[in-house]
Amino acid sequence: MTMISEPDIPAIELSEQEKTPGRPSRARTIGAVAAGAVLVTAINVTAAIYLYRGVNDLRALEARLDQLGQFEQRIGARIDTVNNGFQSRFETLDRQLQASFGQINGNIARLEQGQPVAADAETPRAPEPGFAGTTVAEASAVENPTEPDSAGAPAFKRKAAPPGPNPSYQRIQQADGKVYYKKIN
Repeated sequence: MTMISEPDIPAIELSEQEKTPGRPSRARTIGAVAAGAVLVTAINVTAAIYLYRGVNDLRALEARLDQLGQFEQRIGARIDTVNNGFQSRFETLDRQLQASFGQINGNIARLEQGQPVAADAETPRAPEPGFAGTTVAEASAVENPTEPDSAGAPAFKRKAAPPGPNPSYQRIQQADGKVYYKKIN
C-alpha cells in the first residue's frame, strides 16, 4: 500500500466521540444489556410468585370442592332418610284414614239396615302426626288405646293392619330438576 504524505500539512487527530459516529461505547452496551436482563428476571420472578400462589389457591379450591361433594352426598342420604320417614308416616296415616272410612261406611250401612249405633261413643280419629320423636309403633299405640273412654261407653275396636316392613323409597331426579320417589319393597 502506498501512502502519500505531505510533510507541510499538519496531521488531524480525531477525538474519542468523533472516531465512530452513531455507535455507542462497549460500556454502555453492556450496561443496557445488564439492565434488560435484570428487568426480565424481575418480571419472571414476579410471574413465578403469582403462578405459585395461583396453583396453591387452585389446590385449596379443589380440596374444598371434594369436601363439598362429600357433604352433598351426606345431605342427600339424610334427605332420603327423612323422605322415607315421611313417606312411611303418610302411608300409616293413609291406612288409618282408610280404616276410619271403612268404619264410617259400616256405621252408615248399619243405620240403613235399621240397627242402632251407639250415639254416646265418639268415633275414633286418626292421631295428629307428631314429627318429633314419634315412631310407627307409637302411632299404632295411639291408634288402638287399651283403655275405654272416660264416659264408660265401649270403644270401637278396629282391626289393626299387621305391622309390615317399612317400605323404602328410591330417589329419582330427572334432567329437568324434578325429584320423584319410587317405592321399593
